[in-house]
Amino acid sequence: MTEIRKYRKEDETGWLHCRVLSFLDTAYYDSVLREKEVYSNPSIELVACEDGKITGLIDVEYEIRERTVCSKGTGLGGMIWHLAVHPDYRRKGIASLLLSESESEAKKIGLNRFEAWTRDDDWVNRWYLSKGFKLTDSYLHVYAEGKDEIKISFSSETEKLNLVYAFAHYTGKDRESIRTKFRRVHECFCYEKFFNRN
Repeated sequence: MTEIRKYRKEDETGWLHCRVLSFLDTAYYDSVLREKEVYSNPSIELVACEDGKITGLIDVEYEIRERTVCSKGTGLGGMIWHLAVHPDYRRKGIASLLLSESESEAKKIGLNRFEAWTRDDDWVNRWYLSKGFKLTDSYLHVYAEGKDEIKISFSSETEKLNLVYAFAHYTGKDRESIRTKFRRVHECFCYEKFFNRN
């Protein structure tokens, strides 16, 4: 039986393990945290537990002043920074339970929407759409590695400092050109869900 409850400080190691393992087979496979984030604004932080093990998590940082956390919409929103389910516990509705509970909490404190950004994993994007989120924006995450890719667009003004790796955001229109120049490019999608609104 899955229990959804508030995150506690003593959950940190289990939270980190769950997040790392859940990201390994996604486009965020190298996004590894060694400590759980602490947010500047208030947050809804929930975990799913089964047999004493953290099997899922959701972190939503929310606004007390419009447009201080979210980049879209009007009114007070919450940004879903982390939503993850341990791979051994997928397809049991845990992500849906976490989202539903966080939405209930959000409504109680007067939020009117959630915003979430994710990369180009089809199954993740389909899940957001199935939960009533609408696609509102996208841009590219570009990774440059090695001399050939670095010299295309990046340079250092510091003598003897040579770039070997770079991560960049591309918000322009010529996305196909960017995709042909760099081996690792991901589209990053923004989803937004308003509560009690069709």
